[in-house]
Amino acid sequence: MTAAARTPLVAVIIEDDPGVRSLLDEVFLAAGFETHLAGSGPEGIAAIEHHRPVITTLDINLPGIDGFEVARRIRRVSDTFIIMLSALSDESDVVLGLTSGADEYLVKPFRPRELRARIQALLRRPHIAEIHSDTSPAPTVEHEPSAEGATVLTWRGLVHRDLSLDLDTRLVLVGQKRIDLTPTEFDLLAAILDARLRVLSKADLARGLRGAPDGANDYVSEPDKRAIETHIANLRRKLGDSSSRPRYIETVRGVGYRLTSADDRAS
Repeated sequence: MTAAARTPLVAVIIEDDPGVRSLLDEVFLAAGFETHLAGSGPEGIAAIEHHRPVITTLDINLPGIDGFEVARRIRRVSDTFIIMLSALSDESDVVLGLTSGADEYLVKPFRPRELRARIQALLRRPHIAEIHSDTSPAPTVEHEPSAEGATVLTWRGLVHRDLSLDLDTRLVLVGQKRIDLTPTEFDLLAAILDARLRVLSKADLARGLRGAPDGANDYVSEPDKRAIETHIANLRRKLGDSSSRPRYIETVRGVGYRLTSADDRAS
């Protein structure tokens, strides 16, 4: 057994309702996780900093600090996958949750089997070493890459114009500026960079996040497609990109998304 295989899966559950917290605990324990429970936002953030979970569930209606603000604070200290749970089902609430830093949004009451499926989908996310690209890598350096003072020429990974994505460190640079992305935003950007000029539909991107093999045709719901739209909008905002005059990610109307031409004159 490898060292990686022996590493326990860790989840932090941030939920103030004891009944829901117990149910979430049961689902994660059944999925093979070590769990740490928190009843408030500050307690949950402390647990995340201490235990470094793979996945965190986050209720919105928490005492003191709501889940949206807790998600923002989590993103300052961790790249854990965040599954936001809420009785709020309006599209505006879902968008706000994903914009705050969540990777998934489930509406209460949820079915334990659906939560388990979401957990398994997150665990199937491709390891960064398994992301293949025919894009020529940038030259490497002998020392460990650092965001401070780095340029695209000091990174290994995927490069487009002045945008560089490092597959080993999961860091992203635009020029010499580090861009902080959520795990889902990073994976979407890596997929688009890897596809180059090939158009990826919202369903393609959603299946990729699930870890589905190339060419898979499993069902993707409309809420999942809208979630992709929100993640792409968040990604563009962080990159300083524009949907009307894109420098990095181009929308192919009615089809999906692709990388823009590398020729600056194209934009």
